[in-house]
Amino acid sequence: MNGNRMLLFLLLILFLLTPASAVASVIDDDADAIIARFQEYLRINTAHPSPDYDTSARFLLAQSASIGLHAETVEFAAGKPLVLLSWPGRLPSLPSLLLNSHTDVVPAEPHKWRYPPFSASTDSDGKIFARGSQDMKCVGLQYIEAIRHLKAKGFTPDRTIYVSFVPDEEIGGHEGAEAFAKSEKFRSLNVGVVFDEGLASPSEDYRVFYAERSPWWMTIKARGAPGHGALMYDGSAMENLAKSLEVIRKFRASQFDLVKAGRKAEGEVVSVNMVFLKAGTPSSTSRTGFVMNIQPSEAEAGFDIRVPPNADPRALERRIAEEWAPSSRNLTFEFIQKVPVHDMFGNPAITTADSSNPWWTLLVDAVQKANGRLAKPEIFPASTDVRYFRARGIPAFGFSPMANTPILLHDHNEFLNKAEYLKGIAIYESIIKEFTTYRELVLDDESRAEL
Repeated sequence: MNGNRMLLFLLLILFLLTPASAVASVIDDDADAIIARFQEYLRINTAHPSPDYDTSARFLLAQSASIGLHAETVEFAAGKPLVLLSWPGRLPSLPSLLLNSHTDVVPAEPHKWRYPPFSASTDSDGKIFARGSQDMKCVGLQYIEAIRHLKAKGFTPDRTIYVSFVPDEEIGGHEGAEAFAKSEKFRSLNVGVVFDEGLASPSEDYRVFYAERSPWWMTIKARGAPGHGALMYDGSAMENLAKSLEVIRKFRASQFDLVKAGRKAEGEVVSVNMVFLKAGTPSSTSRTGFVMNIQPSEAEAGFDIRVPPNADPRALERRIAEEWAPSSRNLTFEFIQKVPVHDMFGNPAITTADSSNPWWTLLVDAVQKANGRLAKPEIFPASTDVRYFRARGIPAFGFSPMANTPILLHDHNEFLNKAEYLKGIAIYESIIKEFTTYRELVLDDESRAEL
């Protein structure tokens, strides 16, 4: 065997022994451009209280134009553009696929970060540090990059694909996804299934969420007669509130014990966390800022309660009225926000995550075809924009393809590794392909001809 033939033989052996994923990464010479686009998006400061939505919208519209998608902006509130991209399917009568993401991010404390939070700096391990790298600018760009790849391969979807980039998720989504989901514009899209954000997974399995807990934000106010700081008597405002806090603490501990024992996942229990405590008589002269020898006549506490869709909301309301804030102890309560746990048809806001739901089967198959694996489906422990779509009875999954990644949303030094970002694009490419070629046993003219 001469030298040239020996070299070719060795190259062939090397090719056969190289993992397919590595071959793909060698062949895919646009990885640097993909990462550069991600970094450009991350560098747009869309943090509250003054998110730069205009620059974000211009960037997304430019990306849409570069791959030939139809694009429009819709404003349900002035200065808060919703960017809606679309890729028409061959069979527009089929229910469409909606890929939703939010463009806003939470504030960051730069002095507590390894790199500036809007620099999208990369370390030697390939970690991209930026606010929004996990929550959730990654997913929004993965949608676009997956579509870019599919179009480059000549793929044409059967069902229409919509990609929505909404504002204000981090402050409740009321002028973003909520207004969108209730609009005539949304109804005209004929959406059959929705994807939105999930969470990173520290393991190799991707996490997926089929429901989420509803936020009930509540205040409890206690009242009582004011008194001298040296007196001991029953029924002071502070004493009344302290009794409530102890009852709530015991309930919280009982729910948390179920999680610690492994009997329930975090998203399956009612969580209660006190987020503020307000009491005392202010003083401009005291070292503490409060008068020390007066028992105040009012005291107030605020709570973030999260209720899973399989809970009994009426039983929880009775518990609040009878045990947590009984009027017999001069206590009152008020809901600042109370999101229903049921959809508009009175059913628990849950997307079925088993073989009885063809969308679920498609998701499992799509991830497997992209060499990934799903973990056991979960109830999302917090709240996202997807609740507004589930509330309308539309199947929806929370899914952010970030494996081998610590959960750092809203945390300091939020990052996503380049390799995981690129893998996520391949995952969504497979999902889009599977979901948009599934015809739900609808017999169009072409199908009848094939039969």
